[in-house]
Amino acid sequence: QVQLVESGGGLVQAGGSLRLSCAASGRTVNLHTMGWFRQGPGKERQFVAAIAWSGGSTTYGDSVKGRFTVSRDNAKNTVWLQMNSLNPEDTAVYYCAARVLRWPGVSDYEYWGQGTQVTVSS
Repeated sequence: QVQLVESGGGLVQAGGSLRLSCAASGRTVNLHTMGWFRQGPGKERQFVAAIAWSGGSTTYGDSVKGRFTVSRDNAKNTVWLQMNSLNPEDTAVYYCAARVLRWPGVSDYEYWGQGTQVTVSS
């Protein structure tokens, strides 16, 4: 089992920045990928970014490329999402999720945090 707790959400004006954190606990030795997703009001859940726990390779959704940066600290079992140049379309609940090693491969995003609200005012 892996537990995930997000923090850092809030209200920010358009053009501003926020940094979200996701702290992992439990069987973190099995972590493979940490991802960020978001769900805006009346919208489907959307992939934002992901980072490989080993090696640190990253991927981003098209709508956030060049504005958001995902990073991690394995020793602290923490992942961050730095969000710059925020606009009202970024308003959503942001979720941290984890894929874990599970023989013979890797799980889907099986573990999820409770989410943190990000609101961008125009």
